[in-house]
Amino acid sequence: MTSSKHKKASPPKVKATAPIRHHKLSPLDITRRVIAIMVGAILVGTALEIFLVPNNIIDGGITGISIIAAHLTKLPLGIFLFLLNLPFLIIGYKSIGKTFALSTLLGVITLAVTTQLLHHVDPFTDQTLLAAVFGGILMGVGVGIVIRFGGSTDGTEIVAIVVSKRSPFSVGQMVMFINFFILGSAGLVFGWDNAMFSLIAYYIAFKVIDLTIEGFDESKSVWIISDNYRDIGDAIVSRLGRGVTYLNGEGGYSGSAKQVIFCVITRLEEAKLKSIVTELDPLAFLAVGNIHDVKGGRFRKKDIH
Repeated sequence: MTSSKHKKASPPKVKATAPIRHHKLSPLDITRRVIAIMVGAILVGTALEIFLVPNNIIDGGITGISIIAAHLTKLPLGIFLFLLNLPFLIIGYKSIGKTFALSTLLGVITLAVTTQLLHHVDPFTDQTLLAAVFGGILMGVGVGIVIRFGGSTDGTEIVAIVVSKRSPFSVGQMVMFINFFILGSAGLVFGWDNAMFSLIAYYIAFKVIDLTIEGFDESKSVWIISDNYRDIGDAIVSRLGRGVTYLNGEGGYSGSAKQVIFCVITRLEEAKLKSIVTELDPLAFLAVGNIHDVKGGRFRKKDIH
């Protein structure tokens, strides 16, 4: 009886991959971020204590809940701003990241301290509509600055991000639902007139946040398909001072080769670009979309001769 030795096949060696190294911010970048977040949070605190809270106008999110809680308990607003946001900062640390959590912690602490220092300062106006408008503008600028530099002053977005992962609703829908409930509660506490003024302030702040993050000089992406692509591209370069990129495409219906022009312009240049395209090819396909941010490449405008 003979015996045979069976060698087990060794598993294939898996090549070890180097761990991804995260880019560390320089001391100058960290200082710039800290100062910007603190300035933004101070503006938010000023909007709350000088305009909104004295006129019984609330904001959405955890800030709105804190205003209602402070009104009912007669305790300082800063206490609720810190304590109610703290659990969500812990959640954000685990699910979103250390940098965001620390930046948000800085924003929340600065906001809480600001509201405490300004609590006994007289309001700027007792006209509810003026308070809603200017308070909303100031809050929008402050929140926009904080978000632009990677932080937050409210834990509502963290809640929405976590919940949306386990529900069919998007982050935006979750934020809208939470704020609808909070602003509706303001009607029961402060009266429905003040609840409607709160909606005005919230809407203004929402719009100003986008404007602060994106800036006034909003960029637009342009896609053009035309047989006269070379003439149109040269005209955009010479008459608008913008660089263009030619892309190879294929018609999905005809199967014929197409040349696609891609370029990035500002919203002030949109009308002139459309007139250039219409002049050189009235039948050209033109698509224009909004861009929130443009970096790198040769976006800088060239001289027009």
